[in-house]
Amino acid sequence: MSSTRRQFLAATTLASAAACAAPRAAASLTIIDTHTHFYDPTRPGGVPWPGKGDALLHRTTLPADYRAQPVPQPVTATVVVEASPLVEDNQWILDLAAKEKFIVGFVGNLKPGENAFAAHLKRFAANPLYRGIRVNEGALRTGLGDAAFVADLKRLADANLELDVNGGPTLLPEVARLGRVLPALRVVINHLANTRIDGKNVSEPWRRDLEAAAKFPQVFLKVSALVEGTGKRDGDAPRDVEFYRPWLDIAWNAFGSDRLIYGSNWPVSARFAPLATVQGIAHDYFSAKGRPALEKFFADNARMAYRWLNR
Repeated sequence: MSSTRRQFLAATTLASAAACAAPRAAASLTIIDTHTHFYDPTRPGGVPWPGKGDALLHRTTLPADYRAQPVPQPVTATVVVEASPLVEDNQWILDLAAKEKFIVGFVGNLKPGENAFAAHLKRFAANPLYRGIRVNEGALRTGLGDAAFVADLKRLADANLELDVNGGPTLLPEVARLGRVLPALRVVINHLANTRIDGKNVSEPWRRDLEAAAKFPQVFLKVSALVEGTGKRDGDAPRDVEFYRPWLDIAWNAFGSDRLIYGSNWPVSARFAPLATVQGIAHDYFSAKGRPALEKFFADNARMAYRWLNR
């Protein structure tokens, strides 16, 4: 057994004990995890991600595996985000969702600006679980100067779909640029724009650019990858919410109670901390904001961003 795998199993055992010991909320809480990845490397042809050399992630990972993770509060449902660039993997997740009612939405992976984009979008968006697509920072930066790319993003807006965007802190000015170009398109920034989180030193450019992006009311921020931001890849990212508070406070002050949404980034997050830690940090911070804010963060804002349907 690899050391990475041993660390993962040890962290899961600790998480189970912590989850069992954690007090439950007085009233039930709906939790929609808006950032999970599911895949099966054993299928014919394998998967393009994660790579075979990744001892932790290169294994069959399905909703049952996620739901088996010990957490303080049961997760109600999830929105899956596709990491594979293969067009037919959009269909693979939709087929999985047909069997797994736990999946209430899917953010696909298509390439705006390509000739086949409109046809692919029409095909997949015929399924009401298809809620949008994700693009990375480089594609967005280049694409905003391309008329075909912008036209395809407008197709998303016209179809009442959204755009997830992923990248580093330099992504944020591109989000503001997109907000000016397409004010009707809902945009979800992934992972707090992947800023470094060390417990004390907030990046001022990140703060400034996040606040600028937040001025566009159609832009949401996914509070995900907090533990990943620590860089502690041995599974022991801090559990104490105070370690993350400076970044969470900036996000709260910029986006308020209506445009912050919960995502775990599981199973990637497992390299940095157990799922119980990821959920617990978020619950500690937002429960202190009051029950209405807690409910918006864990479910209601996801409905606004993704327009997902109850199943």
